[in-house]
Amino acid sequence: MNTTLRTDLTVGDICAGFEFSAAEGKGLYGWSGKLTIQPEYQRHYLYAERGGSRERAVVESVLRGYPIGLLYFNRVGDAYEVLDGQQRITSLGRFTKELFPVEDAQGNLHYFESLSAVQREKFLSTPLTIYICAGTEDEIKSWYKTINIAGLALNRQEISNAIYSGPFVTAAKKIFSNSLSPRLHLWRNYVRGDVKRQEILRTALEWVVKSSDDSAVETYMSAHRNDGDASELETYFERVIDWAQKTFPHVHDDMCGLDWGRLYETYHEKIFDVAELAAQVDKLYADDAVTDKRGIFEYVLSGGELTKLLHVRYFELSTIKTVYSRQTREAELAGKSNCPMCAAGKGSNAKRIWKRNDMDADHVTAWSAGGETSAANCQMLCRHHNRLKGNA
Repeated sequence: MNTTLRTDLTVGDICAGFEFSAAEGKGLYGWSGKLTIQPEYQRHYLYAERGGSRERAVVESVLRGYPIGLLYFNRVGDAYEVLDGQQRITSLGRFTKELFPVEDAQGNLHYFESLSAVQREKFLSTPLTIYICAGTEDEIKSWYKTINIAGLALNRQEISNAIYSGPFVTAAKKIFSNSLSPRLHLWRNYVRGDVKRQEILRTALEWVVKSSDDSAVETYMSAHRNDGDASELETYFERVIDWAQKTFPHVHDDMCGLDWGRLYETYHEKIFDVAELAAQVDKLYADDAVTDKRGIFEYVLSGGELTKLLHVRYFELSTIKTVYSRQTREAELAGKSNCPMCAAGKGSNAKRIWKRNDMDADHVTAWSAGGETSAANCQMLCRHHNRLKGNA
Protein backbone atom coordinates (compact mmCIF):
# COMPACT_ATOMS: atom_id res chain seq x y z
CA MET A 1 0.00 0.00 0.00
CA ASN A 2 1.33 3.46 -0.94
CA THR A 3 0.81 6.56 1.21
CA THR A 4 1.19 10.28 0.48
CA LEU A 5 1.25 12.91 3.22
CA ARG A 6 -0.81 16.05 2.66
CA THR A 7 -0.77 19.07 4.96
CA ASP A 8 -2.28 21.60 2.55
CA LEU A 9 -5.92 20.74 3.26
CA THR A 10 -7.84 22.66 5.93
CA VAL A 11 -10.95 22.07 8.03
CA GLY A 12 -12.78 24.34 5.60
CA ASP A 13 -11.66 22.29 2.61
CA ILE A 14 -12.81 19.01 4.15
CA CYS A 15 -16.10 20.47 5.45
CA ALA A 16 -17.01 22.06 2.11
CA GLY A 17 -20.24 20.48 0.88
CA PHE A 18 -20.58 18.45 4.08
CA GLU A 19 -23.73 16.33 4.26
CA PHE A 20 -25.06 14.45 7.28
CA SER A 21 -27.85 11.83 7.35
CA ALA A 22 -29.83 11.92 10.58
CA ALA A 23 -31.71 8.76 9.58
CA GLU A 24 -28.56 6.71 9.13
CA GLY A 25 -26.57 8.55 11.79
CA LYS A 26 -23.55 9.23 9.60
CA GLY A 27 -21.60 11.80 7.69
CA LEU A 28 -22.08 11.30 3.97
CA TYR A 29 -19.84 13.56 1.93
CA GLY A 30 -17.22 16.27 2.35
CA TRP A 31 -14.39 17.99 0.42
CA SER A 32 -16.89 19.35 -2.12
CA GLY A 33 -18.30 15.89 -2.80
CA LYS A 34 -14.95 14.19 -3.42
CA LEU A 35 -14.81 12.53 0.00
CA THR A 36 -17.10 9.72 1.19
CA ILE A 37 -16.97 10.18 4.94
CA GLN A 38 -18.51 6.89 5.99
CA PRO A 39 -17.98 4.08 3.49
CA GLU A 40 -19.88 0.92 4.32
CA TYR A 41 -16.99 -0.67 6.20
CA GLN A 42 -17.00 2.21 8.68
CA ARG A 43 -18.91 2.18 11.96
CA HIS A 44 -21.78 4.61 12.58
CA TYR A 45 -21.15 8.06 14.01
CA LEU A 46 -20.90 7.67 17.79
CA TYR A 47 -19.41 10.94 19.03
CA ALA A 48 -22.85 12.56 19.41
CA GLU A 49 -23.84 10.01 22.06
CA ARG A 50 -23.60 10.51 25.83
CA GLY A 51 -24.37 14.20 25.58
CA GLY A 52 -22.04 14.86 22.66
CA SER A 53 -18.96 15.49 24.83
CA ARG A 54 -16.63 13.84 22.33
CA GLU A 55 -17.79 15.82 19.30
CA ARG A 56 -17.58 19.07 21.29
CA ALA A 57 -14.05 18.13 22.35
CA VAL A 58 -12.99 17.77 18.71
CA VAL A 59 -14.29 21.25 17.81
CA GLU A 60 -12.92 22.86 20.97
CA SER A 61 -9.50 21.36 20.22
CA VAL A 62 -9.47 23.03 16.80
CA LEU A 63 -10.62 26.36 18.22
CA ARG A 64 -7.84 26.24 20.83
CA GLY A 65 -5.19 25.32 18.30
CA TYR A 66 -4.70 21.76 19.53
CA PRO A 67 -3.92 18.99 16.99
CA ILE A 68 -6.67 16.44 16.39
CA GLY A 69 -4.39 13.69 15.10
CA LEU A 70 -3.68 12.00 11.80
CA LEU A 71 -6.42 11.33 9.27
CA TYR A 72 -6.26 8.60 6.64
CA PHE A 73 -8.07 8.70 3.31
CA ASN A 74 -8.29 5.89 0.80
CA ARG A 75 -8.02 6.97 -2.83
CA VAL A 76 -10.61 5.39 -5.14
CA GLY A 77 -10.05 6.63 -8.68
CA ASP A 78 -10.54 10.39 -8.57
CA ALA A 79 -12.46 10.25 -5.30
CA TYR A 80 -11.59 9.48 -1.70
CA GLU A 81 -13.11 7.73 1.30
CA VAL A 82 -12.24 8.11 4.98
CA LEU A 83 -10.16 5.23 6.21
CA ASP A 84 -9.62 6.64 9.69
CA GLY A 85 -10.98 9.85 11.20
CA GLN A 86 -14.64 9.78 10.19
CA GLN A 87 -15.77 10.49 13.77
CA ARG A 88 -13.59 13.62 13.93
CA ILE A 89 -14.48 14.80 10.42
CA THR A 90 -18.19 14.29 11.06
CA SER A 91 -17.89 16.27 14.30
CA LEU A 92 -16.29 19.17 12.43
CA GLY A 93 -18.88 19.03 9.66
CA ARG A 94 -21.81 18.81 12.04
CA PHE A 95 -20.56 21.90 13.84
CA THR A 96 -20.42 23.89 10.60
CA LYS A 97 -24.02 22.80 9.95
CA GLU A 98 -25.15 24.25 13.29
CA LEU A 99 -26.08 20.83 14.67
CA PHE A 100 -24.53 21.41 18.11
CA PRO A 101 -22.87 24.24 20.05
CA VAL A 102 -19.58 24.41 21.95
CA GLU A 103 -18.82 26.14 25.21
CA ASP A 104 -16.39 29.04 25.61
CA ALA A 105 -14.16 29.73 28.61
CA GLN A 106 -16.99 31.62 30.33
CA GLY A 107 -19.46 28.76 29.91
CA ASN A 108 -21.41 30.41 27.10
CA LEU A 109 -22.69 28.23 24.25
CA HIS A 110 -21.86 29.12 20.66
CA TYR A 111 -23.02 27.61 17.39
CA PHE A 112 -20.72 28.02 14.39
CA GLU A 113 -22.50 31.08 13.00
CA SER A 114 -22.47 32.81 16.41
CA LEU A 115 -18.67 32.67 16.62
CA SER A 116 -16.84 35.85 15.80
CA ALA A 117 -15.58 36.25 12.24
CA VAL A 118 -12.03 35.78 13.54
CA GLN A 119 -12.94 32.51 15.29
CA ARG A 120 -14.78 31.16 12.25
CA GLU A 121 -11.79 31.94 10.04
CA LYS A 122 -9.39 30.32 12.52
CA PHE A 123 -11.57 27.22 12.63
CA LEU A 124 -11.94 26.86 8.85
CA SER A 125 -8.29 27.65 8.06
CA THR A 126 -6.86 25.10 10.50
CA PRO A 127 -4.61 22.73 8.52
CA LEU A 128 -5.11 18.98 8.81
CA THR A 129 -2.55 16.21 8.57
CA ILE A 130 -3.80 13.59 6.15
CA TYR A 131 -2.27 10.47 4.69
CA ILE A 132 -3.69 9.51 1.30
CA CYS A 133 -3.51 5.72 0.91
CA ALA A 134 -3.73 3.66 -2.25
CA GLY A 135 -3.76 -0.12 -2.44
CA THR A 136 -5.81 -3.24 -3.02
CA GLU A 137 -9.08 -3.82 -1.20
CA ASP A 138 -7.44 -6.43 1.05
CA GLU A 139 -4.60 -4.04 1.92
CA ILE A 140 -6.95 -1.17 2.69
CA LYS A 141 -9.26 -3.23 4.89
CA SER A 142 -6.36 -4.89 6.68
CA TRP A 143 -4.98 -1.43 7.46
CA TYR A 144 -8.44 -0.25 8.54
CA LYS A 145 -8.67 -3.03 11.13
CA THR A 146 -5.12 -2.33 12.32
CA ILE A 147 -5.67 1.36 12.98
CA ASN A 148 -8.94 0.65 14.76
CA ILE A 149 -7.37 -1.61 17.39
CA ALA A 150 -6.95 1.38 19.66
CA GLY A 151 -9.83 3.53 20.92
CA LEU A 152 -13.37 2.23 20.69
CA ALA A 153 -12.71 -1.26 19.37
CA LEU A 154 -14.66 -2.56 16.42
CA ASN A 155 -17.18 -5.24 17.33
CA ARG A 156 -17.70 -8.43 15.34
CA GLN A 157 -20.35 -7.05 13.01
CA GLU A 158 -18.50 -3.82 12.31
CA ILE A 159 -15.50 -5.91 11.25
CA SER A 160 -17.70 -8.16 9.11
CA ASN A 161 -19.25 -5.11 7.44
CA ALA A 162 -15.76 -3.93 6.55
CA ILE A 163 -14.66 -7.27 5.14
CA TYR A 164 -17.82 -7.87 3.10
CA SER A 165 -18.71 -4.30 2.18
CA GLY A 166 -20.78 -3.99 -0.95
CA PRO A 167 -24.41 -3.68 -2.10
CA PHE A 168 -25.71 -6.20 0.46
CA VAL A 169 -24.13 -4.46 3.45
CA THR A 170 -25.38 -1.10 2.16
CA ALA A 171 -28.94 -2.43 1.84
CA ALA A 172 -28.86 -4.27 5.18
CA LYS A 173 -27.62 -1.20 7.06
CA LYS A 174 -30.44 0.91 5.61
CA ILE A 175 -32.89 -1.55 7.17
CA PHE A 176 -31.27 -2.52 10.46
CA SER A 177 -29.00 0.44 11.24
CA ASN A 178 -31.49 3.27 10.79
CA SER A 179 -32.02 4.87 14.20
CA LEU A 180 -35.10 6.72 12.89
CA SER A 181 -36.84 3.64 11.52
CA PRO A 182 -40.46 3.48 12.77
CA ARG A 183 -40.08 -0.30 13.09
CA LEU A 184 -37.29 0.04 15.64
CA HIS A 185 -39.75 0.69 18.50
CA LEU A 186 -41.38 -2.71 17.90
CA TRP A 187 -38.08 -4.52 17.38
CA ARG A 188 -36.73 -3.28 20.71
CA ASN A 189 -39.38 -5.35 22.50
CA TYR A 190 -37.55 -8.47 21.30
CA VAL A 191 -34.02 -7.50 20.26
CA ARG A 192 -31.36 -5.98 22.49
CA GLY A 193 -28.50 -3.92 21.07
CA ASP A 194 -27.21 -0.62 19.73
CA VAL A 195 -28.52 0.01 16.24
CA LYS A 196 -25.52 2.22 15.43
CA ARG A 197 -23.07 -0.49 16.47
CA GLN A 198 -24.75 -2.93 14.03
CA GLU A 199 -26.02 -5.13 16.87
CA ILE A 200 -29.57 -5.47 15.53
CA LEU A 201 -28.15 -6.32 12.10
CA ARG A 202 -26.02 -8.97 13.81
CA THR A 203 -29.11 -10.48 15.45
CA ALA A 204 -30.94 -10.59 12.12
CA LEU A 205 -28.00 -12.39 10.52
CA GLU A 206 -27.73 -14.90 13.36
CA TRP A 207 -31.42 -15.66 13.06
CA VAL A 208 -31.37 -16.23 9.31
CA VAL A 209 -28.30 -18.51 9.47
CA LYS A 210 -29.63 -20.16 12.66
CA SER A 211 -26.30 -19.77 14.39
CA SER A 212 -24.31 -17.21 16.39
CA ASP A 213 -21.05 -18.60 15.05
CA ASP A 214 -18.91 -15.99 13.27
CA SER A 215 -18.10 -18.33 10.39
CA ALA A 216 -21.80 -18.99 9.67
CA VAL A 217 -22.59 -15.26 9.59
CA GLU A 218 -19.57 -14.46 7.44
CA THR A 219 -20.36 -17.28 5.01
CA TYR A 220 -23.84 -15.81 4.51
CA MET A 221 -22.48 -12.28 4.05
CA SER A 222 -19.89 -13.52 1.58
CA ALA A 223 -22.51 -15.42 -0.45
CA HIS A 224 -24.82 -12.38 -0.59
CA ARG A 225 -22.15 -9.68 -0.81
CA ASN A 226 -23.14 -8.48 -4.27
CA ASP A 227 -26.92 -8.77 -3.78
CA GLY A 228 -28.66 -5.53 -4.60
CA ASP A 229 -30.98 -5.86 -1.59
CA ALA A 230 -31.32 -7.65 1.74
CA SER A 231 -34.91 -8.82 1.21
CA GLU A 232 -34.32 -12.40 2.37
CA LEU A 233 -32.76 -11.18 5.62
CA GLU A 234 -35.48 -8.59 6.20
CA THR A 235 -38.32 -11.01 5.43
CA TYR A 236 -37.05 -13.70 7.78
CA PHE A 237 -36.40 -11.21 10.59
CA GLU A 238 -39.90 -9.72 10.26
CA ARG A 239 -41.40 -13.23 10.19
CA VAL A 240 -39.77 -14.07 13.51
CA ILE A 241 -40.84 -10.77 15.11
CA ASP A 242 -44.41 -11.19 13.81
CA TRP A 243 -44.61 -14.73 15.25
CA ALA A 244 -43.30 -13.57 18.64
CA GLN A 245 -45.74 -10.65 18.70
CA LYS A 246 -48.76 -12.81 17.83
CA THR A 247 -47.78 -15.61 20.22
CA PHE A 248 -47.17 -13.25 23.16
CA PRO A 249 -49.18 -10.08 22.44
CA HIS A 250 -48.63 -8.79 25.98
CA VAL A 251 -45.07 -7.45 25.98
CA HIS A 252 -42.82 -8.12 29.01
CA ASP A 253 -39.40 -6.58 29.53
CA ASP A 254 -37.89 -10.05 29.87
CA MET A 255 -38.74 -10.82 26.24
CA CYS A 256 -35.99 -8.49 25.04
CA GLY A 257 -32.84 -10.33 24.07
CA LEU A 258 -34.27 -13.86 23.99
CA ASP A 259 -33.18 -16.00 21.07
CA TRP A 260 -36.43 -15.54 19.19
CA GLY A 261 -34.91 -16.94 16.02
CA ARG A 262 -34.29 -20.30 17.70
CA LEU A 263 -37.67 -20.23 19.44
CA TYR A 264 -39.37 -19.56 16.09
CA GLU A 265 -37.61 -22.48 14.42
CA THR A 266 -38.43 -24.80 17.34
CA TYR A 267 -42.06 -23.91 17.99
CA HIS A 268 -43.64 -21.95 15.13
CA GLU A 269 -45.35 -25.00 13.62
CA LYS A 270 -47.17 -25.79 16.87
CA ILE A 271 -50.68 -24.42 17.38
CA PHE A 272 -51.09 -22.49 20.62
CA ASP A 273 -54.03 -21.09 22.53
CA VAL A 274 -52.68 -17.55 22.87
CA ALA A 275 -55.03 -16.70 25.75
CA GLU A 276 -53.95 -19.82 27.64
CA LEU A 277 -50.28 -18.98 27.09
CA ALA A 278 -50.88 -15.49 28.46
CA ALA A 279 -52.61 -16.92 31.55
CA GLN A 280 -49.69 -19.28 32.16
CA VAL A 281 -47.17 -16.47 31.78
CA ASP A 282 -49.07 -14.26 34.25
CA LYS A 283 -49.27 -17.11 36.76
CA LEU A 284 -45.55 -17.81 36.54
CA TYR A 285 -44.69 -14.14 36.89
CA ALA A 286 -46.66 -14.11 40.14
CA ASP A 287 -44.88 -17.23 41.48
CA ASP A 288 -42.02 -16.24 43.80
CA ALA A 289 -40.44 -19.67 43.33
CA VAL A 290 -39.61 -18.79 39.71
CA THR A 291 -36.28 -16.99 39.92
CA ASP A 292 -35.61 -16.68 36.17
CA LYS A 293 -38.52 -14.89 34.54
CA ARG A 294 -36.78 -14.92 31.14
CA GLY A 295 -37.22 -18.67 30.99
CA ILE A 296 -41.00 -18.43 31.29
CA PHE A 297 -41.65 -17.98 27.58
CA GLU A 298 -39.87 -21.08 26.34
CA TYR A 299 -41.20 -23.01 29.33
CA VAL A 300 -44.82 -22.41 28.32
CA LEU A 301 -43.98 -22.99 24.65
CA SER A 302 -42.51 -26.36 25.61
CA GLY A 303 -45.74 -27.36 27.31
CA GLY A 304 -44.19 -27.15 30.77
CA GLU A 305 -41.51 -29.74 30.05
CA LEU A 306 -38.42 -27.56 30.54
CA THR A 307 -38.65 -26.70 34.23
CA LYS A 308 -34.91 -26.06 34.42
CA LEU A 309 -35.41 -22.87 32.38
CA LEU A 310 -37.18 -21.25 35.32
CA HIS A 311 -34.50 -21.90 37.94
CA VAL A 312 -37.18 -22.75 40.47
CA ARG A 313 -36.16 -21.56 43.93
CA TYR A 314 -34.51 -24.15 46.14
CA PHE A 315 -35.70 -24.86 49.66
CA GLU A 316 -34.23 -22.64 52.35
CA LEU A 317 -31.46 -24.18 54.46
CA SER A 318 -33.56 -23.74 57.59
CA THR A 319 -36.36 -25.75 55.94
CA ILE A 320 -33.91 -28.47 54.89
CA LYS A 321 -32.53 -28.79 58.43
CA THR A 322 -36.02 -28.95 59.96
CA VAL A 323 -37.30 -31.57 57.51
CA TYR A 324 -34.13 -33.66 57.79
CA SER A 325 -34.31 -33.69 61.58
CA ARG A 326 -37.99 -34.66 61.64
CA GLN A 327 -37.61 -37.29 58.93
CA THR A 328 -34.51 -38.82 60.57
CA ARG A 329 -36.11 -38.94 64.00
CA GLU A 330 -39.22 -40.70 62.66
CA ALA A 331 -37.10 -43.11 60.61
CA GLU A 332 -34.95 -44.11 63.59
CA LEU A 333 -38.06 -44.78 65.71
CA ALA A 334 -39.49 -46.95 62.91
CA GLY A 335 -36.21 -48.73 62.21
CA LYS A 336 -36.23 -47.60 58.57
CA SER A 337 -34.10 -45.46 56.29
CA ASN A 338 -34.62 -41.72 56.50
CA CYS A 339 -34.91 -41.73 52.69
CA PRO A 340 -38.59 -42.69 52.05
CA MET A 341 -37.72 -44.35 48.74
CA CYS A 342 -34.92 -46.42 50.28
CA ALA A 343 -37.24 -47.38 53.16
CA ALA A 344 -39.88 -48.57 50.69
CA GLY A 345 -37.40 -50.98 49.08
CA LYS A 346 -35.81 -54.22 50.22
CA GLY A 347 -32.17 -53.49 49.42
CA SER A 348 -29.21 -52.90 51.69
CA ASN A 349 -30.22 -49.26 52.17
CA ALA A 350 -33.73 -50.00 53.46
CA LYS A 351 -32.63 -49.14 57.01
CA ARG A 352 -29.78 -46.76 56.24
CA ILE A 353 -29.74 -43.41 57.97
CA TRP A 354 -28.23 -40.96 55.53
CA LYS A 355 -26.28 -37.89 56.60
CA ARG A 356 -27.87 -34.60 55.62
CA ASN A 357 -25.03 -33.78 53.20
CA ASP A 358 -25.80 -37.03 51.34
CA MET A 359 -29.43 -36.06 50.76
CA ASP A 360 -31.29 -33.52 48.63
CA ALA A 361 -34.46 -31.60 49.32
CA ASP A 362 -37.29 -32.65 47.01
CA HIS A 363 -40.80 -31.43 46.25
CA VAL A 364 -43.28 -34.13 47.39
CA THR A 365 -45.72 -32.80 44.82
CA ALA A 366 -43.64 -31.59 41.91
CA TRP A 367 -43.47 -27.82 41.49
CA SER A 368 -44.60 -28.25 37.89
CA ALA A 369 -47.71 -30.01 39.18
CA GLY A 370 -48.56 -27.16 41.52
CA GLY A 371 -46.48 -28.14 44.53
CA GLU A 372 -45.20 -25.27 46.64
CA THR A 373 -41.60 -24.70 47.69
CA SER A 374 -42.50 -24.96 51.38
CA ALA A 375 -41.72 -27.15 54.39
CA ALA A 376 -45.11 -28.87 54.07
CA ASN A 377 -44.17 -30.01 50.54
CA CYS A 378 -40.55 -30.90 51.26
CA GLN A 379 -38.98 -34.31 51.76
CA MET A 380 -35.37 -35.40 51.94
CA LEU A 381 -34.24 -38.09 49.49
CA CYS A 382 -30.86 -39.71 49.08
CA ARG A 383 -29.13 -38.28 46.03
CA HIS A 384 -29.59 -41.46 44.02
CA HIS A 385 -33.35 -41.45 44.39
CA ASN A 386 -33.62 -37.70 43.96
CA ARG A 387 -31.87 -38.02 40.60
CA LEU A 388 -34.22 -40.82 39.62
CA LYS A 389 -37.26 -38.74 40.48
CA GLY A 390 -35.88 -35.76 38.62
CA ASN A 391 -38.98 -33.52 38.29
CA ALA A 392 -38.92 -30.21 40.14
